[in-house]
This record gives sequence, structure tokens and C-alpha cells, in this order.
Amino acid sequence: MLPADLSALKIEDHSRHSGGGSWIRWFAVIVGVLVIGSGIFFALQKKVTPVEVVSAHATSPGQAQAATLLNASGYVTPRRRATVAAKITARVEQMYAEEGMHVKAGQVLAILDQSDYRVRLNSAIADRDSTQATLSDLQVNLKNAEVELHRNEELQKSGVTTQQALDNARTTVNSYKARIAATQQAIAAAESKIRISQQDLDNCTVVSPYDGIIVSKDAQRGEMVSPISAGGGFTRTGLATVVDMNSNEVEVDVNESYIGRVYEHQPVTSTLDAYPDWQIPSHVRTIIPTADRQKATVKVRISFDKLDPRILPDMGVKVAFLEEQKPQDKKQPEHAIYLPKDAVRQSDGSTIVYLVHDGKAERRAVRTGGTNGDNQEIIAGLNDGEQVIVRGPADLHDGQSVAIKQ
Repeated sequence: MLPADLSALKIEDHSRHSGGGSWIRWFAVIVGVLVIGSGIFFALQKKVTPVEVVSAHATSPGQAQAATLLNASGYVTPRRRATVAAKITARVEQMYAEEGMHVKAGQVLAILDQSDYRVRLNSAIADRDSTQATLSDLQVNLKNAEVELHRNEELQKSGVTTQQALDNARTTVNSYKARIAATQQAIAAAESKIRISQQDLDNCTVVSPYDGIIVSKDAQRGEMVSPISAGGGFTRTGLATVVDMNSNEVEVDVNESYIGRVYEHQPVTSTLDAYPDWQIPSHVRTIIPTADRQKATVKVRISFDKLDPRILPDMGVKVAFLEEQKPQDKKQPEHAIYLPKDAVRQSDGSTIVYLVHDGKAERRAVRTGGTNGDNQEIIAGLNDGEQVIVRGPADLHDGQSVAIKQ
């Protein structure tokens, strides 16, 4: 048997030190990692970046069937809005009111300089005390004069004293009584001055007239305030403006040619310019019984059926005066609501819609009924007022981040 030739297993030195193929393999690995990483990055970016959608709120059949008789625009106006001012002219010593602060009726908004009024109060109290001291002295002298008068009357009966002495004693008693009465009147006058001075001192504390929110801070510590304009414009006439948010309502001007279509308690839909997709149920509170001859309009005040913190004074608002709602059809399910047709989709043989919940799309299976114009009846699966996506990407999926397009 021939011996094995092991020389064939020998690795030549030039092959052992050759690295030409290694760096190519490493380069290919790095490029592959970068490509995969970029794909994952862009996939995550696509998943995280919200897609813009157009939404609408589900409405009840009554709202869907109500016809609009008239449209108008106006502003949110509070019925109770007060610029709180001081009753006296003084310098602001402390200012507690700040914009956005919630205040209660009687809460202190500012304190004015009290030094002058406190001095006047102390002076009035001193005058009263001095007069009371005089009254005490007169009362003591009156008692003594009455004793003298009684003694002279007894002596007169005995014939010991003269009639003149008796008359003098009686005159002294009457004089003290008159002086006491005058002093009591002086004390009453001093008490009135004390009350006036105390009222002036109390006026240095400015309080809120009712519960509300501070929307404007009109004075600062150290400034002079006065109930009347004075000082060439350097004196403030108001301290702060308080608004009762519970009194917010809408004021619109209606052309007098169409005022006949408006009546009290008429249903109205209000839409704030800041929230164009939010229809707020409202009603006509009153029609101001006078017209503006310059604009040929009549003012109408509209109350919200339910207030919301998003409704702020002076916001622009558009209103739609609705006709009296017709009685609901008995054949129609009571829980049926309406959506724009574009909001309803078909997926895997099911009818679905996408809702907006916490900034994400939420898939919801629904059951549809008939149609009403551009609206689709939903008889199961939705609640009145839920925010539904009307227009969005075709590949929209459950849980995808969305942003409402304004």
C-alpha cells in the first residue's frame, strides 16, 4: 500500500496572507445592515407620522331632518360682564386679580391705599369719644341740679327761701337737660361721621361682584384709580374685568326682511369659527324689540342648550335657525343616527367606519339602514355625537395615528 501524500494539504504562504476576499464580504454585510436599518426606520416613520383626515360628528335623525330656515353670524357675548372699578380715588396698594383667575362673589381683587381714610376714621372716633365725655359730665351736673331743685322746693314750702332761688334752681336743671340733649345729638352726628369714614375705608377693598373669571387686568400696583376719568389719562377708571362664563350666549344681527322667520325658543345650531366641526345645539332666547335703521337689522340673542369651557367670549360664531323638528317616524329605530356616506366603508364583507379616539383611528363595525340625501343611516354600532372619519387614506387601519384637518 502506497503512503498518503500529505503535501497536498499544505497551505502556501501567499494564500495564507491574502485578504482580498475578506474586505469585500465585510463591505457587503455593512451595506446590507444599512439597507435593512433604513427600511425599518422609514417604516417606523410612516407608522408614527399622523395622517390627515376629515372628520364629522354623528347626528341623530331629528337633527338630520331639521331644515335650515336662515343663517346668520355673530359673536359669543356674556350677559354678565363687569369692569370692576373703585368707588373712591386712591392709589393701588395690592393687586390680587390676574388674567384667567377664577373668582368667587366677594373675593378680594385689590386693596387701595387706606392711610388717609384710616386717619379720618380715627379722627371721627376721637370726636365722638370727646363728646361722650362731655355728656357724662353734664349728666353728673344734672343730677346735682335736680337735688338742688328738690331742696329749694322743700324750703319754699317752709317759707325759708325765696321764689327767685327756686326759679334759678329750676332753670339750672332745664339748662343741663337741654345741653344733654344737644350733646346726644352731637354724638349721633359723630357716629354718622364714623360710619362715613368706615365706609370710605371699606371702599379701599375692591371685591368681585359675582362668580366668574378675570379676563382683563386693567391696573397695576402703584397706579392711581378713580371712578371718574381724571389726571389727564394717567388715572385708571377700572381695576379688572370679570366675566360670568355661565352667562355666555350668542348675539347675531338678523336682516329685518327675514326676522319673521325667527321666534323665541326656536331651535338653532351654533358653530364656532374655532371649531367648525362642532355643532352646538342652541335656541333663541329673545328678540330685541328694536331695529338698527343704519344696518336694517334686528338683534337676536341665542342661548346654548349646554355650556362648554371651549366657548369663550367674543368668539366668532355662525348660527343656523332651524324649523320646528318633525315628530320622529315610529318605524325608524330610536337609536338610529346619521353619517355622511363617505364615512362608511366596506372591508372583508363587513360595513365599518373609523372613529377618532385619542388621536388614533379606531375601527368600528356598524349596521346601516336607509339614506337621507347625502347621509347614511346607522342603526347599530355608533352613539350620537361620536367623531367619525369622513375622508382619509384608503389604507387607513385600526390604531393608526391621525390628525384632524382643519
